[in-house]
Amino acid sequence: MGIRDRFEAPVSGIAARSRAGQWVRAAVARMTTPLLPDDYLHLANPLWSARELRGRIESVARETDDTATIRIRPGWGFTFDYAPGQYIGIGVLVDGRWTWRSYSLTSVPDTTRTDGLVAITVKAMPEGFLSSHLVNGLTPGTIVRLAAPQGEFVLPDPLPAKILFATAGSGLTPIISMLRTMTHRRQRTDITLIHSTPTPESLLFATELDDLAASGMIDLHIRHTRVDGKLTAADLTTLCPDWTGRATWACGPSGFLDMLTGAFDSAGVTENLHIERFALERGAVGAQGGTVTFGRAGRSTEVDGATTLLEAGESAGVIMPFGCRMGICQSCVVMLDKGCVRDLRSGAEHVEGERIQTCVSAAAGDCTIDV
Repeated sequence: MGIRDRFEAPVSGIAARSRAGQWVRAAVARMTTPLLPDDYLHLANPLWSARELRGRIESVARETDDTATIRIRPGWGFTFDYAPGQYIGIGVLVDGRWTWRSYSLTSVPDTTRTDGLVAITVKAMPEGFLSSHLVNGLTPGTIVRLAAPQGEFVLPDPLPAKILFATAGSGLTPIISMLRTMTHRRQRTDITLIHSTPTPESLLFATELDDLAASGMIDLHIRHTRVDGKLTAADLTTLCPDWTGRATWACGPSGFLDMLTGAFDSAGVTENLHIERFALERGAVGAQGGTVTFGRAGRSTEVDGATTLLEAGESAGVIMPFGCRMGICQSCVVMLDKGCVRDLRSGAEHVEGERIQTCVSAAAGDCTIDV
């Protein structure tokens, strides 16, 4: 181990945005040994931490009956130079357990901003424990843990001459950040937005979208699926005749994105389509559950077919690797030593000797994973 490695050892497990940031954290740790820096920093400000990113909930504002925009004041170590379209991880302490999920940022990235806030807009899902808590149970002043913004669902610079945004439900959230950022930066290009939502009452950011359309910023098409039915490839051509020639960013439920993927593939313009799948849909395929054994930890737990291996490990007190918790970043990949698991998104089965994503896989019978 070199001098630098030895110096940074007290904070070696902490994610840092830069080498300089890691050295600052290490210096604080060395000065406060044998206690952790947090033992002192927390007394001064609960948002100061040498070990992790933290934030304080500033407000929870309703957007619709089941959706709220949550504004967060990040603490030491957070920077506001994220890209519109990226997501952030948020960890909330509920019933003595930290539960993590990731949500698209809906605020504007601006390193000169004076309010020091970021925002996420969350829809309470019937099967979503944390999303329901964030919308209905989170109170201002709550301290949360944060993971730095990440994700590749972003716009290029310079902007394409023609853009199509195709969204459904809460898939509008990363797109609203893009539109807000373009407005903030006074950027203009030819934009068509096609958005599907069940009813007028469920439409997110309704007034803001109307204002953007009235200003000429976007050509807006809202489809109410309970009346008009789900969007089809034929509808796409009717609403946006030149869609095959537009750079397209799409976000929404899997069925919606599958339709778009098929349409772009059939038209031979797959390279124009950029998609974001951020919702883990459960219940579409059934897994039988079983006993999950964590080999290196020497622990086991009984789970049902809707509980991910990541959640099973955390509930059993096993330290599990994770990142986005949505099957995107590959941070949670481990070896399946025994048994069979099922991918909750597609139903595909994986057997022993394969590497699996614990955040989107559930037990299909008894299994053992290398954690």
